[in-house]
Amino acid sequence: MKNQSAARQRSPFAKAMLAFVGIALFLGFMALGTWQVQRRAWKLDLIERVEQRVHSAPVALPEPGQWPQINAASHEYLPVTAQGQWLDRQSVLAKALTEAGAGFWLMTPLQLSDGTQVLVNRGFTPEKLRGQWLKQIAEAGPSAETVTVIGLIRMSEPGGGFLRKNDPTNDQWYSRDVAAIAQAQGLNRPAPYFIDQGVPASNPAHARAEAGTEVLRPGMTVIRFPNSHLVYALTWYGLAIMVIGAAWLVRRHDKAVAKS
Repeated sequence: MKNQSAARQRSPFAKAMLAFVGIALFLGFMALGTWQVQRRAWKLDLIERVEQRVHSAPVALPEPGQWPQINAASHEYLPVTAQGQWLDRQSVLAKALTEAGAGFWLMTPLQLSDGTQVLVNRGFTPEKLRGQWLKQIAEAGPSAETVTVIGLIRMSEPGGGFLRKNDPTNDQWYSRDVAAIAQAQGLNRPAPYFIDQGVPASNPAHARAEAGTEVLRPGMTVIRFPNSHLVYALTWYGLAIMVIGAAWLVRRHDKAVAKS
């Protein structure tokens, strides 16, 4: 019996490997849990800052010299106001999935007085109107009317959708990639962001009537920040506790083997 028990005992090397793996897993799970706690604090601070930002008064667009410093943390969802002329002929339709269903965002460049352009998401239109919009865009002429746009700064969405890439050659857009749209439409000084338009200040009555139809619905920006970091943190910490429990079971088993 003693020889059989000895044969069932783990070798020193096996014990060392188990200890190494257990310690590594425990430290790894604890580090991941702590990282999620820190991410949760960062996310809550971001949500608070954006909430305050969204409800602030609109400000002028950032100057071109400020463009390199623009990022999501400091500028996304910042209310801004801009004046210029629509470049309707250079509009594109970008795929959208909203509470109103599947359709497109109408993205139109706004020509500013300093020679720069900013893309404006003028609103949502359903899929069935794509042909109508493409015809309207193709037939659009230059506009001399100065309009005022009020909306929220949004960051560019490079590349395309999760499964499909933007195809400028065939005018197929699955994301609002500012650089790619600007290049395809021949914009020489585009801002590195776009604006989600709210109710146009230049003609509020028209905007309200337009928003009430299915032709074009502005002001559909969804401000949502997923915050599951607490769940993730508890998961990682739970796995760390499970490692301790597994180590205790292994240790108890080894002691039982040694006594038998």
